[in-house]
Amino acid sequence: MTDSRPSSGLPSRLLAAPEMVAACAVRDFTAVFRLAKARGGFHASRIARACELTPSRVGEVIAGHREITNMTVIERIADGLRIPGHMVGLAPRAWEGQQATFRPALPLYQPATPSAGSVLPSLELDGILAIAASTRVTPTVLRSLQASIEDYWRRDDEHGGEALRPAVMGQLRYVLDVLRDTADPNYQRSLHGIAAELARLTGWTYFDARQYSTARGYFTEALRLARVIGDRPFIANVLSCLSLQATYEDKAHEAITLARAAQDSARLDGGTPRLMAMLSMREAFGHASAHDQEATHQAIEDARRHFDRIDSADDDPAWVQYFNRTKLTVDTGIALGQLGDAAAAEPLIEEALRSEPSANLRGRAFHSFWLARTQLQRRQVELACTTAGGALSLATEVASPRVLAHLQEFRHQLTPYRSTRPAAELSARIRELTA
Repeated sequence: MTDSRPSSGLPSRLLAAPEMVAACAVRDFTAVFRLAKARGGFHASRIARACELTPSRVGEVIAGHREITNMTVIERIADGLRIPGHMVGLAPRAWEGQQATFRPALPLYQPATPSAGSVLPSLELDGILAIAASTRVTPTVLRSLQASIEDYWRRDDEHGGEALRPAVMGQLRYVLDVLRDTADPNYQRSLHGIAAELARLTGWTYFDARQYSTARGYFTEALRLARVIGDRPFIANVLSCLSLQATYEDKAHEAITLARAAQDSARLDGGTPRLMAMLSMREAFGHASAHDQEATHQAIEDARRHFDRIDSADDDPAWVQYFNRTKLTVDTGIALGQLGDAAAAEPLIEEALRSEPSANLRGRAFHSFWLARTQLQRRQVELACTTAGGALSLATEVASPRVLAHLQEFRHQLTPYRSTRPAAELSARIRELTA
């Protein structure tokens, strides 16, 4: 759009402040507006005028009663307050000048010392000041970073990782910068753990986008960060992600090997029953992908046995608490469906869908696909098309290429039934969405 607003925006020193960098990285506009008001002289009416918002809406955001997620509004805020695009995961804004270039996070596995002829991104004033400003790590800062990660988990479950990635990568860069400036060994350990999870989550968003090579690079970096502090349960978590990715790449042997390595790592730290159950289920996926009936059923039995030992006193890592009874049930159904045992798989996936939170859009889209697949295996064509139609509707609300890939797979499975009206209509809808 044409930018006719005054050129003055937030002061460079405020934009470089660690609190502002962190708030922008996660698009926490409550914090951004509060900082703009407290330290930039931007009162609510001025923010509203600069960003083309109503004063009441700005007030609601400042009070923490309203979030801003609409991309058009985010762009107006960046333009109105003169927040460089890269700070909030946007391309360079028109007012940044023709020399501005989009600066994605560099792959973390790039050597620190550039080779001859390599080109590094230039640092603008805000970046230079951010480095100079550094930050003082406190327990409050650590709690804030962990709360952001937990929010990322929720948003990833609900809407997929595609739109989330810029914020995660921005915060990862911020934490790595803070880590380099922090000497206290206690804080270093915590920051290593936070950086490892942000690297894993970045890898997960690339995995969800089916960009497997890049995902593997970030997963490997997460392993390196976790290895520094000897966090064996988290190493197991990352290995389990790599195992799941291997199943998607039709590398069954690699998936099994990685899942077993994850279990070995967890056992060295006395892995909790919940963690061991999740890792056993990842092994089951690998065996199912290899169509090994006996090994799949044994891994499923191991997962159930571990799960039945869960106690409320277990010290589970926060990142594995999602693996509840519903998740165990649906994963068992998916593994059995992979084996072709649709009669056993269908009721399990149906049961899980009834229990699954309605807000978990991506999960419901995946599981609806698997239910439709088992129904189609049982030649319940019309019912399968209805179920897959529900997955298709959810896919329009989720930024997950993996979901779309599953729907394309289902469209291919419909080929023998294209002469039926439900199959023909659903096939056309999937083709339109995935074109």
